[in-house]
Amino acid sequence: MDISERSLVHARLAAQGLCGPPAPGPVQAVGRLLAVQAQDPRGMRLAVRARTRGLRAADVDAALTLDRSLLVTWLCRGTLHLVRTEDYWWLRELTAPRMAAQIRRRLAQEGVSPGDAQRGVALIETALAADGPLLRDELRRRVAAAGVPTAGQAMVYLLVVAATRGTIVRGPVVGTEQAYALVSDWLGPPPQAFDRDAALAELARRYLAGHGPADERDLARWAGLPLGDARRGLVAITAEVVTTPGGRQDLAGRSRHPGDQFPTRLLGAFDPILHGWAERSWIGADQRTITSNGIFRPTILVDGRAAGTWSMPGGRVELAPFADPPAWPAPVAAALADEADDVRRFLGVQPG
Repeated sequence: MDISERSLVHARLAAQGLCGPPAPGPVQAVGRLLAVQAQDPRGMRLAVRARTRGLRAADVDAALTLDRSLLVTWLCRGTLHLVRTEDYWWLRELTAPRMAAQIRRRLAQEGVSPGDAQRGVALIETALAADGPLLRDELRRRVAAAGVPTAGQAMVYLLVVAATRGTIVRGPVVGTEQAYALVSDWLGPPPQAFDRDAALAELARRYLAGHGPADERDLARWAGLPLGDARRGLVAITAEVVTTPGGRQDLAGRSRHPGDQFPTRLLGAFDPILHGWAERSWIGADQRTITSNGIFRPTILVDGRAAGTWSMPGGRVELAPFADPPAWPAPVAAALADEADDVRRFLGVQPG
């Protein structure tokens, strides 16, 4: 890794909160990243663990359930994301219109007519108004009882429609799941009117804070928005941005020194470091990091690079390094053992 490449890797790891001082809590860790991909519940929580110290998964659950400072819903790229509650309002307004055509197409593929979709969303809203928060299977039973198709992925896409309309979010943790709640009940009214230009500027600013150095293509890909929107947001914050030697943009005033060491981390499935840019060769991630159906597997990070994957069968952390045998010095091996212990501590899992 040459100096310029090392500098880029270090800057992005620092922006992600994987280098430097840890975040003091889950809300700060998520806020730095703006949005954390959340279709894998354990991976979502492990993303917070890797950027904090001494917390437990229960601390993330408390933020979701007790103080309602975090929530999960469909946002960037039409995918579930964990965000701060205060960022939900403007992010949904920015990203929901882009998802509408895709959702209609998927509902049709699942055999749900436009009329059935309208009825299904109305039934979800009525059920949550009367008895919410409710788990997905509870909502499914009520919707199916009214004759609306729910088989396959139909129910999921009915929930996506309700979420993109700003009707529902995933709220409290109930057992191992998150229940759905009405936005009006769970969060109350929006704190302010939506300003699209201001939202695009905030998107660009916050994206660079957690992902810089990056460019407009990176931002557009990550947010799932047109390139023109990404460019518009970046232009709006021109006075706050500098251009790095590689031609990418970053927030002014951020330290871009490469540093002497990179962290050794066990990252969860779908960790933000693996899908925050248009390409990921800079982190050493290739097809070995991603399963054949596009699911990002839990990843071993060594010396600023993806060095393997890991799993946890029966509560035991098992490493699968890309190199066989792995060329890890003793300090790295010891750090990985410590990481494995911390993953189990964070999740409250004991080896079987």
